[in-house]
This record gives sequence, structure tokens and C-alpha cells, in this order.
Amino acid sequence: MNIQGQAALVTGGASGLGEATARELARLGAKVAVLDVNLGQAQQVAAEIGGIACECDITDTASVESALAAATNAHGPARILMNIAGIGTAKRVVGKDGNAAPLEDFARVINVNLLGAYNISRLFAATCAKLSPGEDGQRGVLLFTASVAAYDGQVGQQAYSASKGGLVSMTLPMARDLAQHGIRVCTIAPGLFATPLMATLPEPVQQSLAASIPFPARLGKPAEFAQLACHIVNNDHLNGEVIRLDGALRMAPR
Repeated sequence: MNIQGQAALVTGGASGLGEATARELARLGAKVAVLDVNLGQAQQVAAEIGGIACECDITDTASVESALAAATNAHGPARILMNIAGIGTAKRVVGKDGNAAPLEDFARVINVNLLGAYNISRLFAATCAKLSPGEDGQRGVLLFTASVAAYDGQVGQQAYSASKGGLVSMTLPMARDLAQHGIRVCTIAPGLFATPLMATLPEPVQQSLAASIPFPARLGKPAEFAQLACHIVNNDHLNGEVIRLDGALRMAPR
């Protein structure tokens, strides 16, 4: 699908990988809606790329419907959805105090990373399926953002790994499900990236993490994630696939 002129939605578009993807889509000529719970940051990014900012909690159907309506009103129906919003946590099943991990923490991560991604995807797909088809009958492209933690999650990452593993497992059946509507579905599973969240760690910790990556021995650049995300849109034969973007990293247990 040619990105030029297409309406695109980017969840988590106010920072990190989402921001980089929103900027790359805009650079390639897309009309970008930056969806995020942080409206102020979303507005700043949108203003810089000539897009629109929409406050959006992907776990809340009313919030998603409102954001999609605002984006459609501004840019027309979207044919591209980049699911990049997500949260993380680290809780051992049994803590140092001997108590079980709070169930609420596990549920919160699953609710945002897995249920939230599915929530906005189903609503996007229902609208996209009604659009006129393009070449090969294609109507849209949907991307999920998983993580290498889906495959080699570390100690304490049960919730995060489960949520990202759910996205990995959902990719192929959703691609098969939406094939009849001409909507492609792919997932990127990034490794360690230089995001604002990573920047909160002490510099020695960041350097140690970067050194664990076989090659190149550095943190991934958000722009590299964005380039792959946009390539998936451009390459019409990519469908039902999960792509690791990690410099050959395999995470150690801790």
C-alpha cells in the first residue's frame, strides 16, 4: 500500500516508538492521527508533523470510538493502524516478603497491552472493511507491537510477556480472519530500544544492556522501528508475520 495520502492512526504516538512511527508516516505523506492518553504530548507531536491529536484510552471503547470519529472527521477513514501503546511491569510471582504478586498488576498490563490493542483493532477493522478496495483487493494494514519478551521473558515479566505473547499468537489468526476484507496484519517484536523509558535508567545500566546485543552492540533507534513499520505497509506480501527487531538479542533470565 502506498502510504502517500493515506489516513493513519498511531496509538502511543506521543512518545518513543509511537512518536517515531508517527513522524515517519508523516514524512512519507500520510495524514497522521496521534492517539495517546497524554493529550498534551500528542498535541505537540501532531503540531510538528501536521497531524491531529486525539486523547485515547485504548481500553475504553467510548474513548476509542470518540478518537476514531475525530480522526475520520479530520482525515477521512483510516487504512493504517499502528498499535504501539503499551505499559510494562516487573513483579515476581512470590515477592521477597513471601507474598503473592497482586493480581491487579497482572490484569492491568493484560488489559492495556492485549485487550486494548484488540479493542481498537476490531473497531478499526470494522470501518476499514467497508472501504473501497485498492490493488489486489487491499483495504488496510494493521500492525501490532509485541516484544522479544514474548519469547524470552525475564524474571518478573510474567504479565508483560503474557500480554506480548498474546499479540504474537493473535497475529496469524487475525490475518486469516481479515483476509476476506483485504486487511493485512503483522507484528513487530522489538528488543532493547532507546526510548524515553529506557532513558530513565542509569547510564551504566543502559550501556550494559546495549553491550548484551550481539550486533550492532547498541540500543535500537526508534527510527529503525518506524522504518520497519512503514515497510510493512509498503510491502503488500507481508501478512500474518511476526518480525523480531533486536540485533540477534536473546534475553538472559535476569
